[in-house]
Amino acid sequence: MRKVIVIGGGAAGMMAAVMAAREGASVEIFEKNEKLGKKIFITGKGRGNLTNAGDMETIRDSICSNPKFMYSALKNFSNEDTLEFFNGLGLKTKTERGERVFPVSDHAYEITDVLSRELRKLKVKIRLFSAVDDIIVRNGDCQGIVDANGERHMADAVIIATGGRSYKSTGSTGDGMKFASRLGIDVTETSPSLVPFNCKESFAGEMQGLSLKNTGLRMTAGKKEVYSDFGEMLFTHFGVSGPMILSASARVARKYFNNELIIHLDLKPALNDEQLDARLVKEFDENRKKEFKNSLGKLFPSKMIPVMVRRSGINANKKCAEISREERMKLKELIKDFTLTVTSLRGYEEAIITKGGVSVKEINPSTMESKKVRGLYFAGETIDVDCVTGGFNLQVAWSTGAAAGKSAAGAL
Repeated sequence: MRKVIVIGGGAAGMMAAVMAAREGASVEIFEKNEKLGKKIFITGKGRGNLTNAGDMETIRDSICSNPKFMYSALKNFSNEDTLEFFNGLGLKTKTERGERVFPVSDHAYEITDVLSRELRKLKVKIRLFSAVDDIIVRNGDCQGIVDANGERHMADAVIIATGGRSYKSTGSTGDGMKFASRLGIDVTETSPSLVPFNCKESFAGEMQGLSLKNTGLRMTAGKKEVYSDFGEMLFTHFGVSGPMILSASARVARKYFNNELIIHLDLKPALNDEQLDARLVKEFDENRKKEFKNSLGKLFPSKMIPVMVRRSGINANKKCAEISREERMKLKELIKDFTLTVTSLRGYEEAIITKGGVSVKEINPSTMESKKVRGLYFAGETIDVDCVTGGFNLQVAWSTGAAAGKSAAGAL
C-alpha cells in the first residue's frame, strides 16, 4: 500500500486526500491550523461558492493565469464532476446568478463537513496543529517530510497544498512556495489578487459605503485601455472595491500598477451623450428655481451629490435656470467619465487569492507531479493559476487536488 502525505487541509488538500484514499493509498494530512478547511469557511461571503455551473469555455475564460495548464485537470475532473462528487457526499446544492453554485443551506461549513466525514470514512489520518518544516528528497525522489518538531515522516509521495499568501489568518503563508524554492523549483512573483484598489482622491472616502450598480468601467494606463467591464462597485475609505474592481485586479497586468492607472466610470451607461444631455436639460428645466446643489436628487445617490457638484465646477448655489450650456456639457462629461487614480493594490490580508506561485512549467499538467522531484505533487493556490470570482478558484482547487491525489496513489 502506497503512503501519501498531504501538506495542507484546505480545499485542494482535502480533495487530494479523498482521491488518494479512494485509490487505496494510506493517507495522512498535516494541517497547521486547529481545523480543516479554514479558508473554505469564508468563500462566497460565508455561503460557500464551491464551483461555477457554466460551460467549459466559461470556466477556461475565467482563468486569468495559465489557462492552458488547466485543460487536462479540468477535463479529468470538471465542474460537473465536482457537483456529482459533492452531491454524492450528501451535499445539496443550488445554482444562482452568474452560474454560481452554493450549498442549499447557504453555509460554507457544510462543504468542509461532508469532506471531513468522507476523510474519516476512508480512515485518512488527520494531524491538526501540525506544521511542516521541510521536504525530504534523496537522489531526485521525494521520500517524506520533516515536521515542526524535527520528526521525520516517510512516504511514497507528498502533495503540497498549502495555499497562497492571501488571508494569512487561515494559514496561507506561502509555505509551499518556500518548499519549492528550496528544492530549486521555480516560483513566479506573487501579488494579491481579487483585491480592492487604493485611490489618490480623497472624495472616494467621502462616499464610503456607497455601492453603484449598472456602472460602466474602463481602466487606462497612459493612452492605452487595459480593462473594461460593466456591473457593480463600491466606494471605500481607501478607494474602491466591489465585484468589478476585484475582477479588474485579477485581469490587469501587474506592470500597470507601477504606473499611473486611471479608472473611468460611466455613471449613466444606458444613455448616450445626446440622451444624457436631453435628460440634464429636462432636470434643470423642472428645477429652474432651485439651486444646482439641490437639483440632482434624481440623477445621483445623496452621498455622491456633493462630490459631483464640486467636480463639475458649477457654483453650488447657482439657480438651474442660469446654468450655461458649457457648464451642462462639463457635467455631462463628468457623468460619462468620472475618474479616479489608482495608487496601489490593497494587501494580502484583503486579497481573496494570490496571483503567482509554483511555475506551471515545473509541473506535469496531467498529474500535478513536479518535473524535478519524483513523487512530489502540487495542488490548489500554491500553483501559479488564478481566476476571477464566481466559484472558479475553488474549481481549480478541486481539479488539481483530484489529479494530484489520484496520481500520488499511483492511479494516473
